[in-house]
Amino acid sequence: MQDYLIVTDSNSDMPEGYAAEHGILEMELTYTIGGKTYHCNDPALSRQDFYAMMRAGEMPITAQINVETTKNYLRPYLEQGKDLLCIMFSSALSGTYNSARVASEELMEEFPDRQIIVIDSLCASAGEGMLVGMAVEYREKGLSLEENAQRIREDLPKIAHMFTVDDLNHLRKGGRISATTALVGSMLSIKPVLHVDDAGRLIPIGKVRGRRASLLALVDYMEKQIDRSRCDRFAISHGDCLEDAQFVADEVRRRFKLKNYTISYVGPTVGAHSGPGTVALFFYAHKR
Repeated sequence: MQDYLIVTDSNSDMPEGYAAEHGILEMELTYTIGGKTYHCNDPALSRQDFYAMMRAGEMPITAQINVETTKNYLRPYLEQGKDLLCIMFSSALSGTYNSARVASEELMEEFPDRQIIVIDSLCASAGEGMLVGMAVEYREKGLSLEENAQRIREDLPKIAHMFTVDDLNHLRKGGRISATTALVGSMLSIKPVLHVDDAGRLIPIGKVRGRRASLLALVDYMEKQIDRSRCDRFAISHGDCLEDAQFVADEVRRRFKLKNYTISYVGPTVGAHSGPGTVALFFYAHKR
């Protein structure tokens, strides 16, 4: 196996324990809720408690990782002589990628014999996590740092993100939809279906009436887009609604006979904007 470190941020929503098991450096974003500030994976506030606070009306405030914090995360590994492959949250949704890019440029001046490659995943949540998992597999197959980065850049436009939310008001507060749309949609039980486009932005692509219909719509979109020759896995992330996530997983398994999948929580720094009840489906597609 090639000896370089794979780095990501906590927006990648990997399953619990995956980063530690595979030697991934996960840089943690922070958020503030209920007057207290936490790191994304802080055990002091569980995912369930975080979403319970949101349901009770608390509004989290999120913060990206700044340049100095990024340098503090990365420097010890450069001092150990490791090169770094950094796969970061979509630049269209956060400044975290840019912090990593600037930090890497400054660190490579400090460590001229080391190499750092920073990739804007243009992905979010477990879509970003899927890319990280692919990078782990490419490293295990013996790909060099440069070869791995090239493969990830080729793969990232093919990671489809389909998701729906249960409460439109969180999208309204985040400026994704208008107050009128949120009000009318809530009254009529209209559920949006959104995706992350080629530029890494959240884009509404449809709407259906009712929760069950919105969950099935995710799989319907997958049926239109899936690259059956390449898609051997899928991922689901959820905003504290495991039963709904499992319903979608079971439907994907039934339709496409895929056995390799993960289910994970949407972490606080993404969930602050999407809200409780979010269900997101990620898979390898012909295009997003």
